[in-house]
Amino acid sequence: MKSEITLAQQTDTALCAGWQFPSTRRGARRARQTAARQLICWGWTPEDEVFQSAELIVAELAANAMTHGHVPGRDFQVRLRLGPCPGLATLLRIEVSDSRGERLPQLPEESTLGVESGRGLLLVDALADRWGTVARPPSGKTLWCELDLTGSQQM
Repeated sequence: MKSEITLAQQTDTALCAGWQFPSTRRGARRARQTAARQLICWGWTPEDEVFQSAELIVAELAANAMTHGHVPGRDFQVRLRLGPCPGLATLLRIEVSDSRGERLPQLPEESTLGVESGRGLLLVDALADRWGTVARPPSGKTLWCELDLTGSQQM
């Protein structure tokens, strides 16, 4: 198994942390655990609403990257960005990148809501203030979500 690669940095405008995980169930679980540790380092506790929402979003997107974005021999990446500046952050951005650019996420249709799987993106849609997908050349995509931080959620 490939070990995670940390790409943490602080810029003038944001705090950023990023990691790479194998496209396996264990990799998806480690992505959630690692993101949770980073949120704690940034000052949230597991009882905070933003912590719970972000942890669930990372878990769902990592599971999707492992399930639907998997290409043999390729990892997926998770990145968290707290901005626009430390101490006065107004949003938390979550990005999960995988190698399958031709498979874009879609909200399920109402006719499929009774099935046992496929509702993770509905949770992301409900928890995130904004979300979308951007291409990640040469082949791949990044699904991003943003959580607006209110006064009670700021660092």
